[in-house]
Amino acid sequence: MAKRINLNADIAEGFGAYNIGNDAELMTVIKSANVACGFHAGDPNTMHRLCLLAKQEGVSVGVHPGFNDLWGFGRRRIQMKPADLEYMVAYQIGALQGMAQYAGLKVTHLKPHGALNNMAAEDEDYALAIGRAIKTVDPAIIYVALFGSRMQWAAEKLGLRLAREGFVDRVYLDDGNLASRALSGTVLKDAEAASRQAVRMATDGEVTSINGKTIKVEADTLCVHGDEPTAVGVARTARTALEKAGIAIVPLTEMDL
Repeated sequence: MAKRINLNADIAEGFGAYNIGNDAELMTVIKSANVACGFHAGDPNTMHRLCLLAKQEGVSVGVHPGFNDLWGFGRRRIQMKPADLEYMVAYQIGALQGMAQYAGLKVTHLKPHGALNNMAAEDEDYALAIGRAIKTVDPAIIYVALFGSRMQWAAEKLGLRLAREGFVDRVYLDDGNLASRALSGTVLKDAEAASRQAVRMATDGEVTSINGKTIKVEADTLCVHGDEPTAVGVARTARTALEKAGIAIVPLTEMDL
């Protein structure tokens, strides 16, 4: 299938004096960075530093909006009015656009974080609210959406650019959604196992679910989670395996979307 694919990571997820993940090393492996914008993690200094690093490494930067939930790292489900969610996402887009200007970069994409991503994958009102924020602030921004989700549907309905996303280091449910982190073994920390899943998605467009079912996952971009201690090893091994399979790793801006 794919001859080119994007490798992205959720990144800049520290806050103030606290760092989470090895951003500097991970940025030498990936080609697109999803930057926390201060709600579930991140702050102006962290965002600024990450944007300068992205410029140095030739990595495209995107918004990684989450719920206003520093305590729960954005992984707690929050019920909101769709309009309130839309403005919250638009606010975070603007925050990254400001910091990206210091590095002379454009914000290229948006991928929701944690519980927001999980809820928008299933809830069309949430998915559309995120899409409307993109369309209002900058319709050139690519909506990064879990393959087959309501976010993909919303991007298509609103006429937005779409990048279908697969996950290198996560286990899938039979319906194509991600299995909860609360379940043991649903985050793949073994680099070889994760790289096999990445290559299979990129070449065959499928993965094996938590119950052993083969499910379809067509992906333009593959994600590794930057907050895991194993992130750099998983990302590097996956990239090596993909390139060995003849697949070029490119920024989202170089994908035919």
